[in-house]
Amino acid sequence: MDLKETDILGEHIDEHWYYRSKRAAMQKFLGDIRPASILDVGAGSGFFSRALLESTAARDAWCVDISYPEDSDDSAGGKPIRFRRAVDQLDTDLVLLMDVLEHVDDDVGLLADYVGKVPAGAHFLISVPAFSCLWSDHDVFLEHKRRYRLHEIERVAANAGLQVLRGSYYFGAVFPIAASLRLLERCYGKAERQPQSQLKRHSPLVNATLNALCAIELPVLASNRFAGLTAFCLARKP
Repeated sequence: MDLKETDILGEHIDEHWYYRSKRAAMQKFLGDIRPASILDVGAGSGFFSRALLESTAARDAWCVDISYPEDSDDSAGGKPIRFRRAVDQLDTDLVLLMDVLEHVDDDVGLLADYVGKVPAGAHFLISVPAFSCLWSDHDVFLEHKRRYRLHEIERVAANAGLQVLRGSYYFGAVFPIAASLRLLERCYGKAERQPQSQLKRHSPLVNATLNALCAIELPVLASNRFAGLTAFCLARKP
């Protein structure tokens, strides 16, 4: 989760359709996995690990992000959540990499590094932006290196030493809208403009409408290998 987006939405991030929908998809994708401890890599504000602390029996979470000015501690759901610029070995059984790997040159290397920090049997939930054809100023603003097709992020996970359990796309319902906007941007955008985020605060009506549209996908989330704005991959350390 990018701190640039946290700065844009501020305390209203929990109201935004995109993050509410992605949180629901994360919980759906994890299924019956019940973590005892969470490692959230590139965690930003810790939005996703906070959600899991509040909704599961997980005892704690470690949020790691090189953008933190200093190490700090907080709590969520009455449980400790620790913010660190770096960590060594941890006895965690769920690792989140929510929109992280697209930011680095060596995605396999970064993932493999964290595979080595946790015990065998730990699950990894990875999300990345999907489809290079959707590349836009938003990606440039967030300093992305790439977008992925589903088989590509699954290959990254396998090359990092993980056993891929399942993968799927999400935000398929809004994919046509996003694709149309990207096309318009390329046809009529100005070359000299400064890249900027396309994330912004919306009215309650817009948030409710888009959130409901995305919720329709949840029952068939596991079977969507066709299209979406985000690719999810669930894997396990052998």
